Amino acid sequence: MTDYEKASIEDILKELSTSKNGLSEEEAKNRLQTYGYNEIKEKKESPVIKFLKKFWAPVPWMLEAAIVLTYVLGKYLDMYIIAFLLVFNAIVSFVQENRAENAVELLKQKLNVKARVLRNGKWEVIPARYLVPGDVIHVRLGDIVPADVKIFDGKVSVDQSALTGESMPVSKTVGNVAYSGSIIKRGEATGVVILTGAKTYFGKTTELVQSAKAESHLEKLILNIVKYLIIIDVVLVIALTVFSIISGISISDVLPFSLIVLIASIPVALPATFTIAMALGAVELSKKGILVTRLTASEDAASMDVLNLDKTGTITENRMRVGDPIPMQGFSKDEVVKYAYMASDEASQDPIDNAVITCLRENKINPENFEKISFKPFDPSIKRTEAIVNYNGKILRVVKGAPQVIASMAELNNIGDYNKTLEDLSSRGFRTISVAIGDKEGKLKVVGILPLYDRPRPDSKSFIQEIKALGVKPKMVTGDTKLIAKEIAKEVDIGDTICNINDIKEIPDEHEKVKKIEECNVFSEVYPEDKYFIVKTLQKAGHYVGMTGDGVNDAPALKQAEVGIAVANATDVAKASASMVLTHEGLTDIVESIKTGRKIYQRMLTYTINKIIKTLQVVLFLTLSFFIVRFFVTTPFDIILLLFANDFVTMSIATDNVRYSQHPERWSAKKLIIASLILAFLVVVESFFALWVSLYQGLSINEIHTFIFDMLVFSGQFTVYMVRERRSMWASMPSKFLLTSSIADIIFITLISLLGIFVTPLPLFYILEVLAITFLFTVGIDLIKNISFKTVGI
Repeated sequence: MTDYEKASIEDILKELSTSKNGLSEEEAKNRLQTYGYNEIKEKKESPVIKFLKKFWAPVPWMLEAAIVLTYVLGKYLDMYIIAFLLVFNAIVSFVQENRAENAVELLKQKLNVKARVLRNGKWEVIPARYLVPGDVIHVRLGDIVPADVKIFDGKVSVDQSALTGESMPVSKTVGNVAYSGSIIKRGEATGVVILTGAKTYFGKTTELVQSAKAESHLEKLILNIVKYLIIIDVVLVIALTVFSIISGISISDVLPFSLIVLIASIPVALPATFTIAMALGAVELSKKGILVTRLTASEDAASMDVLNLDKTGTITENRMRVGDPIPMQGFSKDEVVKYAYMASDEASQDPIDNAVITCLRENKINPENFEKISFKPFDPSIKRTEAIVNYNGKILRVVKGAPQVIASMAELNNIGDYNKTLEDLSSRGFRTISVAIGDKEGKLKVVGILPLYDRPRPDSKSFIQEIKALGVKPKMVTGDTKLIAKEIAKEVDIGDTICNINDIKEIPDEHEKVKKIEECNVFSEVYPEDKYFIVKTLQKAGHYVGMTGDGVNDAPALKQAEVGIAVANATDVAKASASMVLTHEGLTDIVESIKTGRKIYQRMLTYTINKIIKTLQVVLFLTLSFFIVRFFVTTPFDIILLLFANDFVTMSIATDNVRYSQHPERWSAKKLIIASLILAFLVVVESFFALWVSLYQGLSINEIHTFIFDMLVFSGQFTVYMVRERRSMWASMPSKFLLTSSIADIIFITLISLLGIFVTPLPLFYILEVLAITFLFTVGIDLIKNISFKTVGI
């Protein structure tokens, strides 16, 4: 492949079979057939396919198996209800996930710009998507470079920060390549198009974006929970079958019970509850200025333990600022800024001129009365600006530019001190300009030195302290040199372990490479693919990774990270690739996303523990009770009704009042099952006590069915309040919606039990008796719960 940066203009024109007069329309059309449009190819998935995929996952498989089984057994009402639950889950998940933006669509729009192209010997303006290699184009101030272009005439200053992370504009002159997606800040140039579409520097970055994808930790968790529940199911069904054969009970009588066990163990509302909890979290975050484009990101923020912060435009403001002026003998700091201002021009929109003008105004320095007679803007060949001014009736020549250039033009009393000052500033990562004045034709005198740097945002340091306090390790990622990175890191107190990414990539041992990346506080001289590499490596080490950014160069890493955060001034590509987009300036909103994410985690943890406890209670109690009393203590229909009475009411947990933790949260299906088993055992004891009470009082089998059904519903509601608090169940007030839902559920079950709707009627005394038993047991179990949760680390 040709190295276009090093190749000569003549060689490139020859290779592309073109000339400085451009292509003909006919040739351009032919090349369009060969090279394709100057755009990024879309990778879209059919909405129908996306919806159908909602039926291909662990929980849907179990529901689908239950539908087949109920059909075979002729339980058509049960079959319809389970089918409804299956479709309901799919619709909720599909609707919520479709809110995420399509990154590739916006990547295509990014290239939807106009281009001045030389066709048939005439200049014309065409949509950039029709450009082909070999076309000759012209770019000027304010243009987005529409393709990778080899310049053969003119010179420009381009802003490549969105591509490379480099905060300072870069000069491009004859022989240089201007990259697609960069912005012309000064000058004009003509060049030949060398690469278009996905082959450009911009395009290669977007290919990384398309291949990047964060792992779904939530899907893995649900799969693990379902796996454990299936194992328990299979063991119980086998035990029941063996018991039935030994006892001479017909297998046809046992099959309906096996169906009950299967239905009861399916965490039907688990995916829907998780989706609703995350959707409500997304709404909550949007009110705080954070737009969530990937639903799971709000939950992933709870687990995030490393946050990679892009320096340019994220930690820093992405604009040059003047530091503390250093005056030469006989001059003051204000005079250094004042004279630099005289040699600046606001109309040019030069970044250094803008920095000087901003410094003068912010420090309220009076420029006094002067008249600018002439002005020479910055020229890369002489590296300075120059102005002739009438200042207090005297004609002055004022010059600002590269320190060595100014030193060669001016008188210096002590060149050694001057150079030492420059070296010191350079070692601290500052760029510098010097200012000199003199008579119109006479020798110049150096007024002073202005340090220039892209300074940190005012809130960066406090933000970094906050996320450290929340147990998240911040890391700064920058394309700048080690010196600049070190100075910024020192200012924001991010850490003092500065690493060059190229040195890390050369480490042969994979384990050592991972260890080094974990240890580093700051990565310098980083390219787009390096950011992606850093995120992937940290993920391999088991970290949940966050990444902030604002430019095209950040997009692949933003999409790969569990929590990709595009800052307020980010490009469309970065916003589309991120899972969260900040709408306010600064970084402090990220703290809110972490806190909200951890609250969502607590809500989902409550629901999951409750669901596991209730599942274990139902399957263990129903199986063991059958062994003891030789009849089913509830009916298959009651279990279906229980799903609605409990599972879908307890979805209101998604609105509960909770506290966020001070450390990253991690899901562990094993821990959840162990903690739940301890509590489930106690709830099973409660269930057997309720069964004994019903038998002792001489209730009929049908009345026992209702009695046990009520016990399962009431126990389920009280268990929610027991497990929602990691401390005593009385430690905090639940949300009004959760409380209202529970009260309504208990009243509804009481009424249908009393009136005999769907179930055998039961006198009010027995219903209240069940309510009292379940409440008192819950209060007692709550004391043991605290020990259980602490033991397993929940």
